[in-house]
Amino acid sequence: MDLSSQRQSPNGSRGFRLQAPLVDSVSCYCRVDSGLKTVVEARKFVPGSKLCIQPDINPNAHRRSKNSKRERTRIQPPLLPGLPDDLAVACLIRVPRAEHRKLRLVCKRWYRLASGNFFYSQRKLLGMSEEWVYVFKRDRDGKISWNTFDPVSQHPQPLPPVPREYSEAVGFGCAVLSGCHLYLFGGKDPLRGSMRRVIFYNARTNKWHRAPDMLRKRHFFGSCVINNCLYVAGGECEGIQRTLRSAEVYDPNKNRWSFVADMSTAMVPLIGVVYDKKWFLKGLGSHQQVMSEAYDPETNSWRPVSDGMVTGWRNPCTSLNGRLYGLDCRDGCKLRVFDETTDSWNKFMDSKVHLGNSRALEAAALVPLNNKLCIIRNNMSMSLVDVTNPDKNNPRVWENIAVKGQSKSILSNIWSSIAGRAVKSHIAHCQVLQA
Repeated sequence: MDLSSQRQSPNGSRGFRLQAPLVDSVSCYCRVDSGLKTVVEARKFVPGSKLCIQPDINPNAHRRSKNSKRERTRIQPPLLPGLPDDLAVACLIRVPRAEHRKLRLVCKRWYRLASGNFFYSQRKLLGMSEEWVYVFKRDRDGKISWNTFDPVSQHPQPLPPVPREYSEAVGFGCAVLSGCHLYLFGGKDPLRGSMRRVIFYNARTNKWHRAPDMLRKRHFFGSCVINNCLYVAGGECEGIQRTLRSAEVYDPNKNRWSFVADMSTAMVPLIGVVYDKKWFLKGLGSHQQVMSEAYDPETNSWRPVSDGMVTGWRNPCTSLNGRLYGLDCRDGCKLRVFDETTDSWNKFMDSKVHLGNSRALEAAALVPLNNKLCIIRNNMSMSLVDVTNPDKNNPRVWENIAVKGQSKSILSNIWSSIAGRAVKSHIAHCQVLQA
């Protein structure tokens, strides 16, 4: 019997093995049948097969590489077609802050770029960061709402809603850390009572986040920021010891709260300010007596104060470039400054344009904005005062701003106050965030 007859005969000699056809594709015979899930099953289908029919074919060719996703991410489209990414970033960081929300909608790469720290650190390094005013208001029904104001375009900007736990809270604190994180902490909920909760808003991503809770429940307390650490002290809490002496500090780098030295006596602070690296508080004691204390974070100690600064101190006030400023009239049209040499408050500037004494025109906040003093009233009218160069002949030293898009102008609010109409809401907190 010749060799061809042995190949054709099913009962041929066992010394001869059937030769499988050559593999022309990039896959092997392990995938010759979709029902064969393993190489062992494939051996039954292909006589004499081992891991693969042809040794020069990679047996893992049909498997998806673990690094395939990583390799795809390495090959990404440019941020801007025709430009290297470093030059594209140099272009995008010059886009005004009001348009950053639109930048994050273009694609995933733009979203990650416009939400990251590198993008905003470069803007700050090049002096392109913009400061916006954020205002929390309480209406007659006790509801909390908030708005932000862009002093460049003079338009309000869209914001996410206030978290539910602070939609009706009273006596909560508000502070800014790292220039772009706005914290809400403590307070009293109508249903839950005093709270330890802490949340913060990121101006770079326009989103709210949770933070570690405070160590004590408290409301109507004092708060300040020194060396990018958040301090809270005093206040009230439900229970036997209603007025508190305790104080605590939050360090964002460690992401935790810790107790500091207690106050000399229990107090419900009414006004507070950071001046000369110390925290000054003025409020009511447990027996409704007026008292003032100062905290030094370097020595972690409190001391009573009764000097001229505290005696003539009224709210609102703030410090700018090492000097302490305050308002000298209800509508915020006069400024005064504290003089350390004479230990007294002195008249500083007068706008010569007085708006009135109604609740709507009451100056509720005084904050630094773009190296100027910004006066915010309950009707959301604002005044920018350049205290670095108080030239009375310069019309831009005292500049009045009315937020565009508001239903009432300054003139209409004046007529409303004359007619005796009550303001619908008042400002609870006001802060400035940078991005």
